Amino acid sequence: MTTGSVTFRRAASEDLEAIVALLADDPIGRLRENPATSDTSYRDAFAAIARDPNQLLAVADRGGLVIGVLQLSFIPGLTRQGTWRGQIEGVRVATNERANGIGRAMLEWAVEECRRRGCGLVQLTSDKRRSAAHGFYETLGFEATHEGYKLSL
Repeated sequence: MTTGSVTFRRAASEDLEAIVALLADDPIGRLRENPATSDTSYRDAFAAIARDPNQLLAVADRGGLVIGVLQLSFIPGLTRQGTWRGQIEGVRVATNERANGIGRAMLEWAVEECRRRGCGLVQLTSDKRRSAAHGFYETLGFEATHEGYKLSL
C-alpha cells in the first residue's frame, strides 16, 4: 500500500539496521535495544520472523528510507469460536516523521492486512508509560479491555 510518498511493505534484510535504530529511538527503547551490537541476535530474530508464515515485519518506506516499523503476528485460537487474531507489536515511527500521519496510516494498513488474512480481532500491547500512544490507539478504535502481564526470563 502507498500513502502519498510512503509505501508499506514487508521488511527486507537490508532494512534491519534502520529497524533496530527505530526501535531504539525513544526513551524506553534506548534502554532495551542496542543498534551498535555486533552479535547475531537481531539477524537471527529477523530470519526466524521471515521464515514464519504467521509473522510479518513491515516497514513504512519513503524514497528508500525506512521511517516506520511494526510486527504483525497472526495467531490461531480456539477462543471466540476459533477466531484468528492479529497481534501488533514494536510500532515505531522515526522521530522526525511523528505527527505527520505516518503512524495512523501504518496502523490502518496493519488492520487491513489482518482483515485480509481472515483475523476477527486485532490486538496490541503498549507499555504503560506510553500514555500518548494509548490515546492515539484509542482514536483508531482500539479499546483498553484487558490488563496485560509479562514475565521476563
